[in-house]
Amino acid sequence: MYLKKLKLHNFRNYKSLNVTLSKGINIIYGDNAQGKTNLLESIYCLGLTKSHRNFIDNNLIKENEEYLTIEGIFNKKNFDNKLNIYIDNKTKVLKYNNDTIKKISDYISILNIIIFYPDDLELIKGSPQERRKYLNLELSQLYSNYYIVMNEYNKILKLRNEYLKKISKKLSKDLTYIKILTGYLIDKSIIIYKMRDKFIKKINENISDIYKDIMSLDGFKIKYKPSINMDNIDLKDPNLKEYLVKEYEKRLDYDIKILSTSIGPHKDDIEFFLKDKNLKLYGSQGQQRIAIISLKLSELKIFEKYKEETPILLLDDIFSELDDDKKNNLLRYISKNIQTIITTTDLNNLDNKLIKKSKLFKIENGKIIKIKEVKLDE
Repeated sequence: MYLKKLKLHNFRNYKSLNVTLSKGINIIYGDNAQGKTNLLESIYCLGLTKSHRNFIDNNLIKENEEYLTIEGIFNKKNFDNKLNIYIDNKTKVLKYNNDTIKKISDYISILNIIIFYPDDLELIKGSPQERRKYLNLELSQLYSNYYIVMNEYNKILKLRNEYLKKISKKLSKDLTYIKILTGYLIDKSIIIYKMRDKFIKKINENISDIYKDIMSLDGFKIKYKPSINMDNIDLKDPNLKEYLVKEYEKRLDYDIKILSTSIGPHKDDIEFFLKDKNLKLYGSQGQQRIAIISLKLSELKIFEKYKEETPILLLDDIFSELDDDKKNNLLRYISKNIQTIITTTDLNNLDNKLIKKSKLFKIENGKIIKIKEVKLDE
C-alpha cells in the first residue's frame, strides 16, 4: 500500500498543494514552522479522519478560510483508489472512490497509517488515557469490528453511569436495570480484552529484537494491564463472564458512591518494561524514545500479516536526537518496500545512503520549492 498523490486545500498553512510521492522513501525537509509536520498530519488525517495532534477538526482549517479538503490517490493490491475528506465549521464528509462513507468504522481501516512524532513520548510519560487512545486507534485500523464494539461499549458505559447517578440520588431503587446493563457491558468488555491482549502479544513477538537491534539492550517488552485483576483467570476461560459479573457486583456500592463505573476497558493501561525496570519511572528519555520507535516498527509486521498490505510509515523528526550508531541501526528497518515519509530540518541528520535512494521535497511557507527525484540506478 502506498500513497501516490496528495492534494490539499486550506489545510493548516497550505492554501493549495498537489504532490506526487514515491512508493519508497520520501524526505520532507526545511526550516521549522514551514509545514513539514502539517504535511504528515494531513496524510494521517486522510487515513484516520482526525489529526494525531488535535481533536478539534476546525483547527485544521487554514486561518480565515471556511473549509478544507484532503484528497489522496493510493495504490492497494495493485489498484488505484481515492479518498476524500471535506471539513467545514459544521460538517465532515468522507468519501471512498467518490462514494460517501457514513460510518467511520467503514473508513478508517482503508488506508493504514503508522506514525512516530516527538510527542509520542507521552505514550510512556503521559496518562493511561493516552495509551488507551493508542490501542483503540491501532486496533480500529486493523479490525473495523473493534471500532464498532468500542463504540457500543462506550454507549452502554454512558447509560450505566447515568443510572448509577439516579440510584445515588434515590431517583430509582431498581437494581435489575443496572444488572442488565452490566451484563451487556461485560459482553463487550470480553471482546475488547481479548483483542487488546492478542495485539500486545503480537507486538511482543518482535519488539524485543527491534529494541535490541537499535539500542543494544535486551529484555524490552510491553505489559497489558487490565483494570481488573486477571492473574488467576485466562481470557479464554469459559467462566470469564461469571468472574467479571462478581467483580462488578463487589464494586457496585463504590460505583454508586463515585457515580461512575470503576473497572472495565475504559480503565485499562499498558506498561513498558526493560527487564524488570518500568521505563515510565526509571527509563531515560533516550530509552523511552527508542521504546516508542520500536513499538511503531513492530506494528509493521502485524499490519502486513493481517491486512496483507504494508502500511504507510510517517516519521516526524525521528533522527535529530539519535547518535550515529542508533541512526544506522534504525535505518535497517526503513525499507524501500514500505512507503516511508520522513521529516527533518537538516539533511545532515540523515545518512547519505538514505538520501540517495529517497525522493526529496523542500518545504517553505506551505509550498514545495524543490523536488529531487530518485534515480532508478540508485
